[in-house]
Amino acid sequence: MHVSEPFQGIKYMYVWDHYHDIKIPRSDRTPVQDSLQAFSSSIAGLLASRAVLQGVGVGDASASPTVALLHSVLQDSMGRIATILFAHRLGTSLEPECKMYRLAADVLNDSAMVFDCLSPALPKHLRIVVLACSSVLRALCGVAAGSSKASLSSHFARWGNLGELNAKDSSQETVISLLGMLCGSLIVSHISTPFATWATLIFLLLIHLSTNYAAVRAVNMTTLNRQRANIVFSTLFEDGGVLTPKQASKCERIFERDGVLRWKASAEALGSCRIGVSFQELLCGTRGRVNSIRDIDIDIHRLLHLFRQEQYILWFNASDKRGTIVLKNSVTPLSQLKAWSHALMAAKRLASLREGPDSLSRKEGKGEKSTRRDQQRNEDDPIANLTDPDTIFSILESTLHTHSTSFIGQIAMLKDAGWDVDTPSLETRPARRFQVVE
Repeated sequence: MHVSEPFQGIKYMYVWDHYHDIKIPRSDRTPVQDSLQAFSSSIAGLLASRAVLQGVGVGDASASPTVALLHSVLQDSMGRIATILFAHRLGTSLEPECKMYRLAADVLNDSAMVFDCLSPALPKHLRIVVLACSSVLRALCGVAAGSSKASLSSHFARWGNLGELNAKDSSQETVISLLGMLCGSLIVSHISTPFATWATLIFLLLIHLSTNYAAVRAVNMTTLNRQRANIVFSTLFEDGGVLTPKQASKCERIFERDGVLRWKASAEALGSCRIGVSFQELLCGTRGRVNSIRDIDIDIHRLLHLFRQEQYILWFNASDKRGTIVLKNSVTPLSQLKAWSHALMAAKRLASLREGPDSLSRKEGKGEKSTRRDQQRNEDDPIANLTDPDTIFSILESTLHTHSTSFIGQIAMLKDAGWDVDTPSLETRPARRFQVVE
């Protein structure tokens, strides 16, 4: 299709090079959703700004500019403190969970707008608290949106053009926001009653959130975070097939519980797991608080021997269905994937033991193996024996052997399906490592 020269120039101004040449799935291209959400957010922002001005006393002859300035300082200070705390607490998890935090940022921003519009109807002492909360929400939105946007931009920059992509994306957003402000100025001037204000605000926020949800759902990430690793490896274990990033994204939850172990997209969780924790946390996870080596229920030497050839150590506490993974100094991204998938397999084996021998036999028919010792314990007392360290050792040993024999082939299948297995995306807390000294 021939494009005239002026329109071709506009295209080059706002669309990065290789946009149509690059092999990005169509579902990953969301310019319409991006434009619509920015447009609606700009108009809603004008309504919120007008409400803030009313709240600080614009139009009120008794209002003091000094008081308004102090309110502004308070809000700004609260926002900066929230930024520091939020970045410290959740900074590590922003990249692996970029889709979740991208949508969470919009929820936080829209909540701040609702607080702003509430402020004029509240007494002055409550108005200060509400506006301060609004500032905190916007600060959290800034951290979450900025970090998650950087991760998503690197996902789309397949030709090494990250700088160009960010520049032109910001340019697009600026143009849409400008058009939104111009249209919003006309709309706001005709909206004066509280009912009309709230009806318009809710309508715009619904458009904003729905388009952002559609845009986030459309992104097919190729890195394996904890949720995608659950989906991909459980399918691989049970069916022997590998899901592509596009297929896995259809099974993803945008908001998933932290560290949950889930088989495929099942509503029921198998348990939870922490990865990259300290060795002390692994010991404490076996029996609450550990004050002495005598308080530890497991044989540490046996555990170290079991994982002597691995770059991680896994323990699973059957009583609370919680796994703990400690990573060694030499750990690689592939070893992290092996550790997490091993925890998933062990959690599934424990769930099978709880369900009874018939369930275990069905799993074996699908390719999962169990030792004779596992079967015997399950037949005797499947629930009571799960708290026995010997049972857990037996499960970890059998699942480790099963997983190790097929892991290299499974990684090759993941690469062929388009997954990036060399980028670590499983740790969502500051990394801890330990070293075994012979």
